[in-house]
Amino acid sequence: MAKLKAVVLGATGMVGQRFVKLLSDHPSFELAVVAASPSSAGKRYIEASHWCIEWPMPEAAAELKVVEATVEAVRKAGGADIAFSALPAEVALKVEAEFAKAGIPVVSDASSYRMEPDVPISIGEVNPDHLSLVKRQAKRGWRSFIVTNPNCTTTVLAMALKPLQDSFGIRRVLVSTMQALSGAGWEGVPSMAIVDNLIPYIAREEEKVEAEVLKIMGSLEEEGVKPAGFRVSASCHRVCVLDGHVEAVFVELDKPATVEEAAAAMREFKGVPQELELPTAPKRPIVVRAEPDRPQPRFDRMEGGGMSVVVGRLRKDPALPNAIKFVALGHNTIRGAAGNALLNAELLLHEGYL
Repeated sequence: MAKLKAVVLGATGMVGQRFVKLLSDHPSFELAVVAASPSSAGKRYIEASHWCIEWPMPEAAAELKVVEATVEAVRKAGGADIAFSALPAEVALKVEAEFAKAGIPVVSDASSYRMEPDVPISIGEVNPDHLSLVKRQAKRGWRSFIVTNPNCTTTVLAMALKPLQDSFGIRRVLVSTMQALSGAGWEGVPSMAIVDNLIPYIAREEEKVEAEVLKIMGSLEEEGVKPAGFRVSASCHRVCVLDGHVEAVFVELDKPATVEEAAAAMREFKGVPQELELPTAPKRPIVVRAEPDRPQPRFDRMEGGGMSVVVGRLRKDPALPNAIKFVALGHNTIRGAAGNALLNAELLLHEGYL
């Protein structure tokens, strides 16, 4: 089967670069067009992008001419069958709708449409059934649809919670995050602000985590997604780490569970992407470490090619009834961004939406 032609919207940014790299040599999708702001349009991709991820820039991408992130410009450049969006939220709100209206499906890392009732926030292993929401978007007058990623912090948390929800039920979640610099982009946090420091506030982050987890882990019903019935409280912080969000998680369960039972539920957890052996799916979506000092970003963020969530320090919580506490780590720009979106696209293709 011929590969589907892909455009990356916002291709010059950090998440856009992850898309470009992950699409190189992909079995189902071919990077055909790179799109960005008007200031980058007309330049070769190698000239327009300040390449800042650890892997080399794919040679085929380097010579692509950057176009503006509009339907017309993408069509003039050869067209696309699918759009991967790494646009800023304020830009994505208009641009992504234009692509969906024009019949080009959008798999987005932007936050603009996440909480819309007819738009799924999708993690392949957690809520693949929510993808059917895209059928409802035809009422908007769109010829195609938008599927969104969660916030990168939400992704790590929801992945770790899913096997606990399935096996024991959840009443309450408390999470304190230590988030990597790449989550704010190349120029997001000045060095003088973060070196020898920790920033105990990330704008709108806590609200996103608290709302998105409940939608992702909710149930799909006639009127839309019914949010999960437990409560979430988040405190989010920026730390001096390049990649990899770390989260200290406290979970009050519906049913009692030993540490060993909770660890087994996580270790044995697999989802639809693993059953289908999708190209970007890690063999083990959750890796449980027994060492007392793991996970650590430098050593564990690339587990499963950056697509696995690594959990450690599983233990009972004496302050809460039926509670388990642990540390979770995920690569924020791979599993938390471009990699998760690519996995969503693979699942959409398999299910016949593309």
